[in-house]
Amino acid sequence: MAQPTATPKQVVDWYFDVISPFAYLAFHSLDRLPETVEVRFQPVLFAGLLKHWGQKGPAEIPPKREWTFRWLHWLARQQGVPFRPPPRHPFVPLPYLRLCLAAGNRRAAAAAIFDALWARGADAEDAHTLRALTKTLGVDEARLQDPAIKQALHDATAAAIDRGVFGVPTLVAENELFWGVDAMPFALERIRAQGVKGK
Repeated sequence: MAQPTATPKQVVDWYFDVISPFAYLAFHSLDRLPETVEVRFQPVLFAGLLKHWGQKGPAEIPPKREWTFRWLHWLARQQGVPFRPPPRHPFVPLPYLRLCLAAGNRRAAAAAIFDALWARGADAEDAHTLRALTKTLGVDEARLQDPAIKQALHDATAAAIDRGVFGVPTLVAENELFWGVDAMPFALERIRAQGVKGK
């Protein structure tokens, strides 16, 4: 008897920066994707996207920052997601993005970093926070200064820009962009209705 053929995984790219609380909340929505969908985690430097497109981040505009965090607390409660922001924001996310890359861009790496910074409110500027995460993920902290890792983050950000990514989080399915945590239901509907072919 012929064995059933395994259904090929459908592939989507998820661009994120751990500095973004919106990316943290959207991360929790990824579990709602169909089991046939494979998510490729793509850490990028949000500041690089903003610079390229000539934009400011929400935290750079005081009234927008105040509104953003009010809304985030409400949205997290609605989603049932723990939300305790780090004591200093914005912070420099580079070492954490490099850690994601050094840990192989695995979901577990993104989950550990998001949890530390946005669920437990760890101070991203405290060296102990980074040291604890590198230990948890089994990464030598010295690797975060590896020129190859630094270049990989630069290249990933440039590749995202080439695809038209202008903010985080952004999910890309069949070259169709879905930007922001509030776009996740739209993305889920499109993916379920049309399917996504891996490349």
